Amino acid sequence: MIKELTKFRLGMITAVIGTVVLGFLLLLGILGYFLGFGEFPYIMTGALSVLTAITLLQWLFSPLLIKSLYKLHEVTPSDPNYNWLYNIVQEVSIYNRISIPKVYIADVPFPNAFAFSSPLYGKNVAVTLPLLKILTPEEIKAVVGHELGHLKHRDTELLLAVGLIPTLLYWLGYSLWWSGILGGGNGRNNNGGSLFLIGILMIALSYLFNFLVLFLNRMRESYADVNAALTIPQGARNLQTALAKIVLYTDPRVLEKAKKTAGGSVGKMLFFSSLERPEISSSDVEELVQLWKMQKVSILSDIFSDHPHPAKRIKMLDKFIS
Repeated sequence: MIKELTKFRLGMITAVIGTVVLGFLLLLGILGYFLGFGEFPYIMTGALSVLTAITLLQWLFSPLLIKSLYKLHEVTPSDPNYNWLYNIVQEVSIYNRISIPKVYIADVPFPNAFAFSSPLYGKNVAVTLPLLKILTPEEIKAVVGHELGHLKHRDTELLLAVGLIPTLLYWLGYSLWWSGILGGGNGRNNNGGSLFLIGILMIALSYLFNFLVLFLNRMRESYADVNAALTIPQGARNLQTALAKIVLYTDPRVLEKAKKTAGGSVGKMLFFSSLERPEISSSDVEELVQLWKMQKVSILSDIFSDHPHPAKRIKMLDKFIS
């Protein structure tokens, strides 16, 4: 277990540092060559100041949008219907040695749980009504352990900071693209045609960097899984069955697909049907977990997703089951 945890931490540190350094070197090389290295600090300072301000505003006030979008209802210790959920979050918070976040019920038609935070609105965790209906209390503990892992590891702040790199590349590329169209400027090698082409290149690089951000996001999701496995009693096993139930609920045909093609895409979890869902049997849950354990997953299976493929998550969690 210690080996796996150390591996995750080293991998994430390397990925974050590598992404930041690569982005800085690209910006330095491209802008320095075309606009002059003497202008680079001023351009970077100005662009970063604007984008950081926008990102900070989004971070500060995003909980308002989330609460409205997901129709969140706060759960208190005295809630007559869901005080038991508050007690679960409180217990998991003690396991994680963090203060209890605000607890919410989300009135949406799909099973999910998520954490969000900002300096203005504090730490929050929300669970949707369908998730409460299909999971056992022990499975809910494991899922909450995953979400509190995001809060404990400050994933929101980290990903917002790293996400500035592709945003900066796109913003500067878009500006250079328009400068090229309008006739260029006064820097070295920055005639209109060159600026237009370098603008297109930077916009393309911004999209490529988004793949690195998605990769980092998948690593953070795996790290949150590890957090649940290490802090919650039987957390790894309960998180496995919880994941299987969520996927079976969102796509009842996933078991049939898994038998034929060894699993579907995580992205399909984003599309939900309004039809009434059949009862999820424990035998189907166990069968899906076992199929995922045996599935050979391509390295490209989740390249467009911010979550690892379910089979990868199941296999990783298996390492923490004694």
